[in-house]
Parts: sequence; C-alpha cells; structure tokens
Amino acid sequence: MDTSRLQEIKHRYNIVGNCDALNRALDVALQIAPTDLSVLIAGESGVGKEILPRIIHENSPRKKGQYIAINCGAIPQGTIDSELFGHEKGAFTSAIGESQGYFGTTSGGTLFLDEVGELPLATQARLLRVLETGEYIRVGGQKVLKTDVRIVAATNVNLPQAIKEGKFRQDLYYRLNAVPIQMPPLRERGEDIERLFRMFALQMSEKYRMPRVELTPEAKQILLNYKWPGNVRELKNITERISVLSESRIIDEQVIRKFIPVDPESTGLVVIDSQDSEGNYANEREMLWKVIVEMKNTVDTMKADMKGLRTQLNEQRGLAGARGFDTPIEEPAQTFSGPMDSAATSITTPPASHEFLEAEEVHDTQSAEESLNLREISEQALLRVLEKHNGNRKKAAEELGISDRTLYRRLDALGISRKRK
Repeated sequence: MDTSRLQEIKHRYNIVGNCDALNRALDVALQIAPTDLSVLIAGESGVGKEILPRIIHENSPRKKGQYIAINCGAIPQGTIDSELFGHEKGAFTSAIGESQGYFGTTSGGTLFLDEVGELPLATQARLLRVLETGEYIRVGGQKVLKTDVRIVAATNVNLPQAIKEGKFRQDLYYRLNAVPIQMPPLRERGEDIERLFRMFALQMSEKYRMPRVELTPEAKQILLNYKWPGNVRELKNITERISVLSESRIIDEQVIRKFIPVDPESTGLVVIDSQDSEGNYANEREMLWKVIVEMKNTVDTMKADMKGLRTQLNEQRGLAGARGFDTPIEEPAQTFSGPMDSAATSITTPPASHEFLEAEEVHDTQSAEESLNLREISEQALLRVLEKHNGNRKKAAEELGISDRTLYRRLDALGISRKRK
C-alpha cells in the first residue's frame, strides 16, 4: 500500500479517516482502476460507497470518457430498460424519438449502477449480455448494438441471500463481482468518528460563520459507543443539528444526549451485517418481529381498557333492569382478527350504550323496533309503571327511559289501549 498515494487521494476527494478497512478499500480501488474489470462495492447505506466509482473512473484510462451514476432503485420497472438500453421511435406511447440510453451515451466511459440489487430479473438478463459480449438491443428495436462501458456496481443488499431467494441472478453476480470491495460501517471505524465530526463541524462553521462546536471527552465517548445505523450520513446530519441548535459551543454529555437517539436498537434503521449469512433479510424479519411484539402489548392494553368499559356498561344495564328492563343482554362481541391471531389476541368492541340506541329510535322506525326487541320490556313492568303514574303514558315513558313513540308501539304490540288519561 503506497501511503503517500493514499493520502493524496484522501485529500483530493475530501475523504476523512484512517482505519485499516477504509484504507484497504481505497487501495483496492486504486489498484484495479487501470483495468476494465467489473467492480462490486458492498456496504451499508450511508457509508460512502459512491466515492469509490469516481476514484476508479478518474484514475483509469477512461477518465476522458463520460461517467454516469444512476440509482437502479429510483427508476420505475416499466422504464428502466429504456433508460439503460435506449429505445426506438414508437416503441411505446411516449417514445416520440429514439434514445441511446445510458449504455449508448457512456460508451468509452464508466457506468455506476448504484443499488444494483433492485434491478428486475428481466433487466438483469439484458445486463448480463452486455457484460459478457458488449452487445445490447434497444427497446422496440431489432438491431444489435455494441458498447464499450465499464460497469461499477454497488449494493447494500446481501446478494448471495437474494440469489437463494430467487431475487438476483447468480451468473450476473459472478460477472459483477470480478473485484469485490467492502466499505466498512461507521461503527467499526473507531477514531474516524471523531475526525468526521470535527470536519462536519468545521464545514458548518465556515459556511454559516459561527463558532465551531467541540466535544468534551465524555461526549466523544458517547459518539464512539453509538452504533450509527445511518453511518456517515447520520453523523453528518447530527453534527449539523448540533451546530445550529446547541446554544453552547462546548458539547458535553448532557448536550449530546439530546441529539443521539436513546434506544438505537428499536428506533434506528435496519443494519445490514455483511458477515451474517442471512444478511438484510434476517434483519428485516427481526424488525418485523419487534413490531409484532409491540402491537401485541398495545392490543393487551386495549383489551384491559375494553374490559373495564364492559363492566361499566353492565352496571348501567343493571340499573336499567331495576327500572323495568329484563336482565342485561349478552350481545355478541365484534372481534377483529389479523396478523396477531397466532398470539391469541383480539380487539373486542363493546355493545352500544342504551342512550345511543334510544337516540336512534327517535330518527329511525326500523332501528327503534330493533331496539325494542333487544330490550323486551315485559307486560308486567309496563303495567306496574302505568299504574304508578295513573295511566300517564308520558311519565311512564320517562321512568322507563324510552320515547313516547316506543312506549306506544310496545303497548299496541301487547294489545293495550293507547287511550291516555
């Protein structure tokens, strides 16, 4: 490893850090730059993978050619073939002219395919042909075209695991992986974390003409202990927030804890462990499991609240029964089942309150009759209340807690005269 050459590259591309893994990645990039070998850069999101393709291109014989970087995950599947390989006039509705595509435009240069793991399988097959023969066909065309493009790809997906799941072609993986480069996550870079913090703080100071923030030893240790799921991108964002929002320019333990997430295990982004055979997909399953457990706890709390509410409603029904209603009706509960079935959980909706059903009676004849059927006021209870009020229907209805119209319909159903006193 040529140390002087490495330092020159770091200064030229504004790369801060001196950990062995970072130096190794830069050294490999410089060694393979003069060749035309395909390169596959692996690493978590936010580690700075995008700087290596530019280093490779600008230190290669292709440096006078065009360099284009595209994000494969940001292009819709319906148009990605047209974007990469071009199209003929009239190939689809909006194809009012022909297009060379990136492979035609970048011939003689370097094409950086970021997030290559997001490519559709059909596009992967066409990309494989370009890598093997340098030939491709435009969308809607028949003529075989030639291109001389060097491919540098990057991904934060565990491609071997994606191959097992049928999401990525194995032959394409081996074509792209002629020279693998692994970018280290920020949490494994040790003192580089403090160096990057100082650089970002200095940039903010110069840009906005403000005093630079500095870390106390305790605050520095907190930075080093944090797992940085967002890597360098997250560190940059936090440094900028501290520079703008902190009143003190000396950042101690109390201040920095206001900006560092307290529980990165549950609130952080999914971390991709390149050494884990399950890779990205295993971490996704772990995250989903945590969400399910949190949902179960929430549902249990809701069930306890509903149980208390049902107890209160039954007590209210008991009071209504004392006024002449039959015993409380056990109405069927409504259960919403879903992903939590395996945990034997459900959300139960309590039956509607007496007051709510009575309000419906006033506005809707059919619902009033259904309310009557549910409560089944007995003939004896009606007669006792009417006798108590000397046959006054209005007062009897008030004591029973129902409307006059409901009382009249009940009396008619029992064959009792509606004549009022």
